[in-house]
Parts: sequence; C-alpha cells; structure tokens
Amino acid sequence: MAGAAALPGLAHAQISDPKTGQGAPVPALPDPVPRVSTQEEPIVPDAEFEAALPKLSDDINAPLEPIKDFQAQEPAKAAPTPAPGPSTPPTVPTVTQEIESFAPAAAESPEFAEPLQPLSAFKVEPASADDTSNEKTPTIRYTTVIEGLDKVRLDDRFRALSALENGDGKAVNAAMVSARAREDEKLAVRLMQSLGYYDGTAVSTIEQNPKNSGNLRATVAASPGSIYRLGTITIVSGPTVPPGLLDRELNLNPGDPIQADRVQGAEANVSLRLPQQGYPFTELGERDILLDEETHIGDYTLPVTLGPRASFGKIVTEGRRKAFGADHIELLKRYKPGQIYDSRAVDDLREALIATSLFSTISVEPQKTGQPGPDGTEVVDLLVKQAAGRPRTIAAELGYSTGQGIRLEGSWTHRNLFPPEGALIASGVLGTQEQGVTGTFRRSNAGLRDRTFQLQAGVNHKTYNAFKSYTGSISARMSRDSTPIWQKRWTYYYGLELLGTNEDRYNFNLGQRDRGTWLIAALPMYGGYDSTDNLLNPTKGFRIKANISPETSVRVSARPYERFMLEGTAYYPVSGNIVIAGRARAGSIAGIARNDLPPSRRYYAGGGGSVRGFGYQELGPRSPDGRPVGGRAFNEFAIEARYRFGNFGIVPFVDAGQVYEGIYPTAQDLRFGAGIGGRLYTNFGPIRVDVATPIARKPGESKIALYISIGQAF
Repeated sequence: MAGAAALPGLAHAQISDPKTGQGAPVPALPDPVPRVSTQEEPIVPDAEFEAALPKLSDDINAPLEPIKDFQAQEPAKAAPTPAPGPSTPPTVPTVTQEIESFAPAAAESPEFAEPLQPLSAFKVEPASADDTSNEKTPTIRYTTVIEGLDKVRLDDRFRALSALENGDGKAVNAAMVSARAREDEKLAVRLMQSLGYYDGTAVSTIEQNPKNSGNLRATVAASPGSIYRLGTITIVSGPTVPPGLLDRELNLNPGDPIQADRVQGAEANVSLRLPQQGYPFTELGERDILLDEETHIGDYTLPVTLGPRASFGKIVTEGRRKAFGADHIELLKRYKPGQIYDSRAVDDLREALIATSLFSTISVEPQKTGQPGPDGTEVVDLLVKQAAGRPRTIAAELGYSTGQGIRLEGSWTHRNLFPPEGALIASGVLGTQEQGVTGTFRRSNAGLRDRTFQLQAGVNHKTYNAFKSYTGSISARMSRDSTPIWQKRWTYYYGLELLGTNEDRYNFNLGQRDRGTWLIAALPMYGGYDSTDNLLNPTKGFRIKANISPETSVRVSARPYERFMLEGTAYYPVSGNIVIAGRARAGSIAGIARNDLPPSRRYYAGGGGSVRGFGYQELGPRSPDGRPVGGRAFNEFAIEARYRFGNFGIVPFVDAGQVYEGIYPTAQDLRFGAGIGGRLYTNFGPIRVDVATPIARKPGESKIALYISIGQAF
C-alpha cells in the first residue's frame, strides 16, 4: 500500500485495507541498527534457584551461620546462539565486559565468626543525668515579672509556687523558660479560681531584655475578672435534731465569695461537728456548684447522708492478743451509757488506751446495733480492736555532776505482769556516791481512771560530804501522775512511808562526828497544777507544786515535825526560738531542832537541780570540820534564756539560793551562780550539759561545776 512504512523493530507487520478490511503481508524492513530481542530465556530456572538456596532455620533467635561457610555460586553458562534463519531475528552481538578483580580479603577477626548475642539479652541503659561533659553547659539568665495578681493579693503565694521563680533566673535555653512560663499560666489561673475568680486568665510572654542581649524577661500577666459569689445554698439531707444543725455547722451564706479554702473548711467542719452531736456515721457527698457567667453567681448543692442519731451503748473488744478485757476499758471511759454520742469522748478513750503503753495497735470505732435508744436515738456500741504490744521494757539513764559524780540508773519493767495493768519494776542506782536497788509494784488505773497505786521497797547507800547513810524503806501511795503521753493539769499523791536509816552526823553537843540510827514514819502528800504545753520541754505556761509531809523521827524518843515545800515555775516565749524560764522554790521544817533531825531529812542546796555553780549540797551552814550540815529552811531562784536552733540550743542562766538553820527562808546571804548550757533535743527529751561557776566564790567552793543529764533543769 502506497505511503505505508514498516514499524521499526518488528519482523512482520500487517496493515488492514480500509476498503476491504483484509490485511496484506508487508515485507519486514531491516532495522537501521542492531537491537536486542525483548524476549529472553531465564538465566537460572526457578527449580535450580530454589535448590541452590541454603536451608533456613525456623528459629528466629538461632545464631547466624559463620560467613566463611558460604561458597560463591558459579555463574550460569550462556545459552548457545541459534543459527540465523528466515524467521529468526538478527542476532545481537554479545558485549563482554571484563570485571576488574580485587585483591584477596584480609583474614577475618575471630569475633566475626562467633554467634551473635540473642536480642533478648541486650540491655540498653540510659545515660545518667549525673554524667558530666568536659564542655560547659550554656546557661541563659532571665527575670520574672508578675502582673495583675497583686490586685487579689496572690502575688506572694504565686511566687512561692512558681516554676519560673524556683528556677532562680537560670535555664539551659529559651525553650525551658517558655515551658516554665506556660506552667505558671496554669498556676495563676488555678490560684485565681481558688479565690472565686473563675473567669480569670493569664498570658505569658518571653522577650529579650534588653534587646539582643541574650538575657530574657518572662512576664506572666493575669486578669482576675469578676469574683463569683454564692447564690442559693442547698443541703440535700434528712431532718436533724435540733433542726437547722447542718445549716449552722456548714455556715455558708449567700453572697460569700466562692473560695476553695472557705468552702472546703465549711465542709470539714460538718464532718467534724456532726459526730460530736450524735451523728457518728455522717458522710458528705460530692458538692455541685452551678456557675452563671452573666450574673457571676454560683448555686451550691451538697448531699449529706446523716445515718441514725446515736447514743452510747456498751463496749465490745476483739483482737488476737488482748492486753485486757472490756470490763477494764469501761473503767477508762468518761461518758455514761445512754448519753448522746460524742466523738470527743471516743477520742478521749482512745488516748487513754494509748497512754497505757500496752498496745502495738489500738482503734475505737462506732458499731450500729439497730436497738432503739433514748430520745429517738439508736444505740451504738464501741468496738475496741486491740493487739497487745511487748510488755517488757528496759531503760537506763546516765548523768554526771560535779560533787555528785557519775550516776547510772537502770530499770526493768513488765507493764502487765498482773493484768489489768499490774506492773512489776526492778530498778537500781549505781554511782560514785549512791548505790541502791528498788522493787516496785504499780497498778495503773486502779479502780478509777488515772489513779495509780504503788507499793515500793528498797535499800540504799549514800556517801556525801554532808552525811553517809544506809537506808531501808517501804512505802505505799495513791497518785494521779502526768506522763509524756498523757499530761494532766492536776496531779496529786498521798501515802505512807516507813524508813530505817543509819547515818553519821556532826554532833555539836560532843563536838565530833558520830553515827546514829533513826526510825521514821511519814505521811507524804503532794498537789500540783500544770498549764504548760510540754512535760519535758515546756515553752509556755506555768506550774505550781506543794508538798506537805507530817513525820515522826524516833531515836530514843519520838519527835514529830512537819516538812513543807512550795515551788513555782513559769515559761514565756519571747519569740519562736527563745523562751525565758524562771523558777522559785522554798521549804521549811517546823517542830524539831535541826540537830535532832536525821541528816538525810534536812534541806540542802547546790547542784544541777538546785543552784548551779556549786557542788551538790555545798550551800548552807557547815560543821567545824568544814562539811555541810543542812538546815530547816531553804530558798532557790533561777532564770534562764533558752535559745533553740534546729535540734540544738544554748542556755545562759543565773541561779541563786541559800540554806538556813532556822525554820524561815529569810532570803538573806543569797549565793549566786552563773553559767551557760548546751541542749541536744531528741524525741524523748533534751540532753542537757551545763557549765557554771560561783559568783564571789569563797575558799573551798567549786571553781567550775559541770552537769550532764536528760531533761531541762526545771
């Protein structure tokens, strides 16, 4: 067909006639350039390729095969070129490219031939934050500006919690400053909302100040907006007795700002006060405050589940190890059955149980009984869950003072050997001037709460400058005492004491020392009032103590007399860490001459618990041989400034006192001592070290006196 041309690269082509639709064969035209055929035989058949692959293991954690075991495969041989024919396309010349050969590889390290470590055995440890680099970390500085919070008096509270402020004006980069500023935005909004500014907003900006200086200024600008106030106040609850009890104890009023502290405090007051007024099972639900953005009013709703109004029933107790039964616990309560339930009485009972020191754990919980009580109440029993603790204790106390020497006192106590609360105590004193042993039986809460009965017997040997004695004693007393756990306002004791003592003395009638034996019967009595805040380390309040003891001394004949002593101490806090403490004490013995008194029953002064700066019993009249002889009257005064810093303290002090032969403390010829002390405050009381010296020292008196003990001087 005229005008038709053969398509290049085809061996045959057929073009259809547009009139007849029949195709006519067109002779193939040779290509102007040799071409490679588009149909090629596979280099390697599939079956041969699969057979050549090494077999893989099904275990993914299996070690890899050493690389040296792999063999290079021979290249597949090229297929023979067919002879040209009429239907065979022209052959394409084979282009052979020689590949440059490389030098043999170096010998492999043996480690490469070893199996790889399983993946599960790898542990990647993060770099430690403490790792330091030789390069110094760059630091930028910034200042913090707070705007708007001073209008609602939140600027100080904001600065105390601010991330920017806590950064001390330093950061690694500007991104850190920006992150802190965003946290402070949220903080400012929360603080404003806590005061009722629920529309408050805060925006932070970071800029260089001054420009191009590298120093930044972070500004947090707050806009409080309008304050929201309480609208309607609804308490969803049953009726109370008396009516309106919940409204009175919640004490939220329309118009009050919706402040978080105010609302939470009001709800806490309901949780506290309702159980004190007959509702031990009161439960507060979740509050709901509906805010109106237009009027800035919030309607407050609080659901309260009251539970039954209750009255006290009986005491029941349970526990695997009981210290004592319910009958003794009944002795400790301060309420009467049928009385309206009051959680303060329950707390008081719990504290009394703790004060016995007989429990490792103790709890007191109200239990519903379903039984009707007086005035429409339900009877509620108190369930005491107890677990007895270890009843035995060992204690020791070591002290030293000039004139009295070393004094070691130890004790072993079984607090519940004779239940309930019947204790046996064995104690002893070992010192340079005193030795003795004592046995004590003590019944705590004896028939009445806080009342203690004590029976004691002991022998004692004392060697002092004033006298030397061998004494045996037996005593009994009933008391109401304070303890560090249960400090009481009023304390007292009364009892009976019998002593037999052999002592040496200076006999003024004979002008020499001699020994004598006395039998003494006494009826000691004591009363005290304590308004201080701490038994061992008071910082405020005062104490008053009075002792009276009618006694009879028998040596050849009976000589009755009376001993009196009055003491007052006061504590005044000047600041948070300085307390001024003062003491005054005086005593008198009437009805007997001094020389007829056994030396151990006379009054003496001087020492760590008396007038510091002087030796033990050093003040007062002396015998011709230079030893103290004691007297029938004395007075003592002391003032000290207790400065405490952390667990340590410094205490400068001045003491004064004197002993008199007559029966009246005349305050004449007072002697003064001054010094300074150190304190180490521990959880069981302060450890005291005092150093003092006499003022206007006389011949024979101590130059320096040292006192070491536990507890304050007074």
